[in-house]
Amino acid sequence: MILLVGALFVAGLTAFMARSLMQGASAPKAQAQVVQKVDGPEVLVATRELPVGTILDATALKFQPWPKEMVDNAYYIRKDTDLQSLVGTVVRNPITAGQPVTQGSLVKPGDRGFLAAALGPGMRAVTVPVSGASAVAGFVFPGDHVDLVLTQSVPGGGDGPPLKVSETVLRNLRVLATDQRTDNKVGDDGKTVVKTYSNVTLEATPKIAEEIAVAQTVGELSLSLRSLADDQSQLEQAIASGSVNVSDDPKAEKAMLARADTAPMDGRTSYVTGADVSRFQRSTVPGKTSNDAGTDGGAPGLAPVGPVVRVARGNDVSIVPVGEK
Repeated sequence: MILLVGALFVAGLTAFMARSLMQGASAPKAQAQVVQKVDGPEVLVATRELPVGTILDATALKFQPWPKEMVDNAYYIRKDTDLQSLVGTVVRNPITAGQPVTQGSLVKPGDRGFLAAALGPGMRAVTVPVSGASAVAGFVFPGDHVDLVLTQSVPGGGDGPPLKVSETVLRNLRVLATDQRTDNKVGDDGKTVVKTYSNVTLEATPKIAEEIAVAQTVGELSLSLRSLADDQSQLEQAIASGSVNVSDDPKAEKAMLARADTAPMDGRTSYVTGADVSRFQRSTVPGKTSNDAGTDGGAPGLAPVGPVVRVARGNDVSIVPVGEK
C-alpha cells in the first residue's frame, strides 16, 4: 500500500511538472517595436546614388526627417523648398543614396556652367535640328537615350529614281536638353507636358560630335527613343564577348559598368534601302550607262568599250562609241 501510494504521488508530480514545462515552451507573444521618432525637420535626401552630371527627376529625391543637431544651413528644408523646382537640375558633386542634398551640389538651368556640369568627363554637347515627326512627337525628354537615324537619297548616273536609304549611324546618345529646356515640365494635373521642339542637344565624344556635324550635311536626321532595358542587354553581350573587361574590385566594377552603360556608340550601323519597304524602289545605286561617259571637261564616267568618236558641238565635246546612232 505504501509503495502504491508513493507511485501515485510520483506520477502526479511528474504530470504537473510536464504540464508546467509545456506551458513555458509556448510561443512568446509578439512585442510591438517602438520606433524612436526623429526630433528634427524634414530635409531633402537622395533616393539612389547620383553621380556627377545626373539630370534629376522627381524620383531621385525625397524628404526625410533628420536630427536637428545635424541639420546644416546648406540642406534643403521641406517648408522652404519646392521639390518641383529642382527637377531638371544637374548634380555637380557625387551624392550617395540616403545622403542629404546640399544647395552647392546642384546646378540649376540658367546658372553659369550648367551645361558643362551636365557633361561627363571628356564629353561634348552637340545640338541637332529635328522636326516634330523625327523627334518622336515630343516624347523625348532630357535624360533619355536615343539613336540617331540618317535618311538620304543617293543619286546615280543611270535612269530611274535615286536610291532611298535610312541607317542608324549612332546609338545610345544621352539627351541633355530639348530646345533650351533641360527639365521635364509638369502641368497642374501632375503629368509631364508633352511639347514639340526643333532642336535637341546630345552628349557625345569628340569623334562622334564630328560625325554628327557631317551627318547633318548628308541628309535628314531623326531620333529613335531607346528602351531602358536595351542598355543592360547590350552591356551583357559586350561582357560575354570579352570586349568589356570586368574588374575584381567591386567599386571599380560598378564605376566601369556605369560608364559602359551610358557610353555613346558608333560603327556597325544598320540600314534599310527603299527596296526593303517597297517593291517599286531600288536596292542599289543607279549605275552609269555608256552615254554618261565623261568628256574632256566633264566628270569621268564609265569608259566605253571599243573605238569612239569625239563629237564637238560648239564648246561641248561628247564621246560616242562607234556603231551607235
